[in-house]
Amino acid sequence: MSKVLIIGGGIVGLSSAYYLHKRGFQVTILDKGDIVDNCSFGNAGMIVPSHFVPLAAPGMISQGIRWMFDSKSPFYVRPGLNLNLVSWGLKFMKHATARHVAQAAEPLRDLSLLSKKLYEDLSKEPGFNFELTNKGILAFYKTEKAGEEEAHLAEKANELGLDMAVLDLAACKALQPDLELDVLGAVHYRCDAHLYPGKLMCDLIYYLEKNDVKIVRNKEVDKIESESNSITKVFTGKEVWEADEYVLATGSWSPAIAKMMNLKISLMPGKGYSFMEPEPKNRISIPALLCEARVAITPMNGNIRYGGTMELDKINTRINMQRVKGIVESVPKYFPDLKPEIPTEDKIWYGFRPSSPDGLPYIGRSTQKQNLIVATGHGMMGLSLGPATGLLVSQIISGQTTEIETNAFAVR
Repeated sequence: MSKVLIIGGGIVGLSSAYYLHKRGFQVTILDKGDIVDNCSFGNAGMIVPSHFVPLAAPGMISQGIRWMFDSKSPFYVRPGLNLNLVSWGLKFMKHATARHVAQAAEPLRDLSLLSKKLYEDLSKEPGFNFELTNKGILAFYKTEKAGEEEAHLAEKANELGLDMAVLDLAACKALQPDLELDVLGAVHYRCDAHLYPGKLMCDLIYYLEKNDVKIVRNKEVDKIESESNSITKVFTGKEVWEADEYVLATGSWSPAIAKMMNLKISLMPGKGYSFMEPEPKNRISIPALLCEARVAITPMNGNIRYGGTMELDKINTRINMQRVKGIVESVPKYFPDLKPEIPTEDKIWYGFRPSSPDGLPYIGRSTQKQNLIVATGHGMMGLSLGPATGLLVSQIISGQTTEIETNAFAVR
């Protein structure tokens, strides 16, 4: 039985372990923490085939510059001497073209649809009850400009075979009659779904450990040895780990781990924030995206999770309360009867989204280390794309034809 060592215990690492176990591999997962603090727990729980436009798109640079001067805006780049950010930014600018968006649309669509199907299959398995709900997502807008952009997106989505519909205010109210609205309309991303990420992660961990997948917590990789073009040993302090195949699924920490193998992976950590509030009235039953504010709102386990922002910076433990205030203040502008309180710092979750410069994840075998598979760089769609990535990792290691074409996600 071949051994696989997965570095990283987020949704991508756990999903890879799940499908590798199903194929008969002996799997060990190493994680630097206790797993419960990663992005896979604190995100909005959205499964988003609708997100076929990569972050690197025309207009993002000029919009990002405008946001830089608003302390409560959804985007921020911390100024300072950061050579990684400079390199990443130059690559981002190169890819922010209409041609890149067109080339990325079908690969991202296929990866997302595969992941959604795998979630549907997983939800039917015994022991998995992560509240998968297929009600779509409503992208609300307050301005004509945003409405035109959303309508254009819906048109392109329908051309790609994705189900989206433009709704006027009356149609929006009919879907959630108890929710007061102050919007012009919305696009209903009917192709999307949502789930409870905390429950999903716990279900996966329980299943894996019950089926002899070894999950090793609080072990940080500090050294990797190679011979020729293959990895031979991974070290966590004095402990040594050996396997036949290795999977790099460490999210925003991937560049640092890759450097131990003399590899370069272009990623920037994009910090996002979220917090929960009880919602006993159940006024919102369909997840929402607030288009102009770039805020996500998801009904979750009797609560509402509010989330947003993208701070490009080095990994850190700072909480920028101005960004959190921006999330809080945006909500009643769209939903006047939803007035979340500004949470105390101990109630704020934050995590780092591993953002590639072209907005596409890295999924594939390394060209420099023949027994290394890279699975990272999913940006804000890590949870959404986790199962599909895990399945592809298992197929690559098995030497099988992958479920979908993976050239667009090659390690580059």
